[in-house]
Amino acid sequence: MGDRETVMESSLRARIRAGDASAFAELFDQYARSVYNHAFRLTADWSVAEDVMAATYLQAWRSRTRIGDEGGSLRPWLLGIATNEARNHSRSNRRYRAAASALAAAELTEPDPADEVAVRLDDRDRITAAISALARLRRQEREVVTLCLWEGLDYESAARALDIPVGTVRSRLSRARTRLRALVDAAARNPRRSGGQVTDDAAPLAQEVNR
Repeated sequence: MGDRETVMESSLRARIRAGDASAFAELFDQYARSVYNHAFRLTADWSVAEDVMAATYLQAWRSRTRIGDEGGSLRPWLLGIATNEARNHSRSNRRYRAAASALAAAELTEPDPADEVAVRLDDRDRITAAISALARLRRQEREVVTLCLWEGLDYESAARALDIPVGTVRSRLSRARTRLRALVDAAARNPRRSGGQVTDDAAPLAQEVNR
């Protein structure tokens, strides 16, 4: 982040902390898409992701006075709130896997209005394959994967977002990468396998995992 961007972000922080509604609207415009897609990857449900996004910004407004003066993007802060809100909506892997299975089985011929909310950020087949793979991970691993691989946060930012040590982020991401590679390899050997397993559409996920 350049000096000018840092100054602008610091000003935005101060305005939001002071309760400036227009500044909060700027925050929404900047990061709503990122928060929405992050919420979807953590819940595997478009409508729940909308609820999580709304709850995230509500909580962000309520906790605005706790925003620090340090520079840097507010996106990690928002994604951390979104992660906590997603936990409230999906307390177990069983619920997540059920949502992932429903997504994989859904008819994809009709356009999904949620795609417009997400501004069609990802190809639908790619999302389905990725969610199927994420469903095989533990919740804690899924969170670091979405933050570090998809959202592009560094270890330190992800650690702040999740309120855990940097070393824990590293170890969880390492375990998650190992498991995801195994899933992708299995999918390559069994491209037509179904029943909640990753399909041949998981090829793009392999690129994410093997960065």
